[in-house]
Amino acid sequence: MIGIYLRLYWEFFKTGLFAVGGGMATLPFLQAIGQSTGWYTYTDLMNMLAVSESTPGPIGINMATYVGFTAAGVPGAVIATLGEVSPSIIVILIVAAILHSFRNNKYVNEAFYGLRPASTGLIGAACVMVVLEVLTAVQRVAPEAGIAFRFTASADGLAGLFNWQGLLLAAVLVVLTNWVKPVKNWHPIVFIGISAVVGVVFRFAGV
Repeated sequence: MIGIYLRLYWEFFKTGLFAVGGGMATLPFLQAIGQSTGWYTYTDLMNMLAVSESTPGPIGINMATYVGFTAAGVPGAVIATLGEVSPSIIVILIVAAILHSFRNNKYVNEAFYGLRPASTGLIGAACVMVVLEVLTAVQRVAPEAGIAFRFTASADGLAGLFNWQGLLLAAVLVVLTNWVKPVKNWHPIVFIGISAVVGVVFRFAGV
C-alpha cells in the first residue's frame, strides 16, 4: 500500500504544479493518470467531475480527494489532496517571501504572458472532452493515435450520434440562466439540483 500512496502523492503533486488555470485545467492530467494507472475509466472521470462540480470547494481539490478515495480509501484521499495542494503552498510561500521583486520582474511577467494562453488551451481541451462524453455518443479510442483519430461514433447515423436528452437539458439551462429573468439569478446549486432530479426521472422513465 505504501507504493500506491507514494504514487498518489506524486501524480497529484505534478497535477497541482502544472495545471495552470484552475480546476478544469486538471482534467487532461487526470485523464492521463487514469490511463497510466488504471485507477478509473474515462466514464468514471466524467462522473467524478459531476460530483466535484456539485459539491463545495475547488474542483481540483475535490477531484483529487475523489480519485484518492477511489484508489486507496480515506488515506488515499488525504494523500492525494495533500499532493494536489502542496505545490500551491510551496509556490505561494516563495512568492510571499519575494513578493515585491516577483511583482515587478519582467521575466515573470513574460512567463505569465505565455502561461495565459496555455491555461486557456488546457481548459478548452477539457471542455471539448466533457462535451463529447456527455452530450454525444462519441467515444475516445486509440490514445496512441493522432487527434484526428482519437474519437469514433458509437452508433450509426446522425440520430444515434447525439445525446438528445442531454442536449435538450443543456439548452434549457442556457436559456434559463441567461434570458429568463425570474430565474436567471438563481444560485447555480439550484440548477445543479434540478438537473440531478431530471436525470433521475429520465433514468427511471427509461428516456
